Amino acid sequence: MSNKFVNYVRVSTQRQGQSGLGLEAQRESIKRFLSGKDGAEVLAEFTEVETGKSSSRKELQKAIELCQKEKATLCIAKLDRLARNLHFVTTLQRTGVSFVACDNPHASPFVIHILCAVAEQEAVAISTRTKAALEAAKRRGTRLGNPNPQNALTEATAANKRQADEYSAMLLPVIKELRAAHVTSYRQLANCLNVRGYKTRTGKPFAAQSVKNILAREQSPVMA
Repeated sequence: MSNKFVNYVRVSTQRQGQSGLGLEAQRESIKRFLSGKDGAEVLAEFTEVETGKSSSRKELQKAIELCQKEKATLCIAKLDRLARNLHFVTTLQRTGVSFVACDNPHASPFVIHILCAVAEQEAVAISTRTKAALEAAKRRGTRLGNPNPQNALTEATAANKRQADEYSAMLLPVIKELRAAHVTSYRQLANCLNVRGYKTRTGKPFAAQSVKNILAREQSPVMA
């Protein structure tokens, strides 16, 4: 790996870009990672506000071109800052540009390829299950609206809890698999879920507390 680095940070929404939320955390992660590299030289940083599903990212393209020109390594804070689209990551790999994710710096191109493939497949599976659940609810005669405004808050709260329970139940087998592989702490579990492309029910990256909340729904023992 070259000692020359081009940093790339990305957030998904314009609001995040304006507020700086997420960007500073990514920059700090990259800074910590590069501080452990003797002679590391940062040539430039490129910042983008774009959804991970989009493949037309001008700032990323500029970063790649600079890496090609300077034979530098593209540095990102987390693997999901590139994309969850397997074709996109494969195309990037074909450019010959080396890239490293600070949250998984030892992952080989093969491992990255597999992680992205799994994340992409899981995203499709989640979408399919959600659509199937909605269709099943309609067949049972469930009404999505609430004809009684006075009960709206109570029903909305109950519906929110039910959705949280269902989402937690879906993720519990994945978390149990990770724990069986000796991934023990909440933070480690959160990092693994993020690498695999999972998001919380509200579409945010997993944090230690998010994992703790899911396990609490099953009344699991408190972890160290």
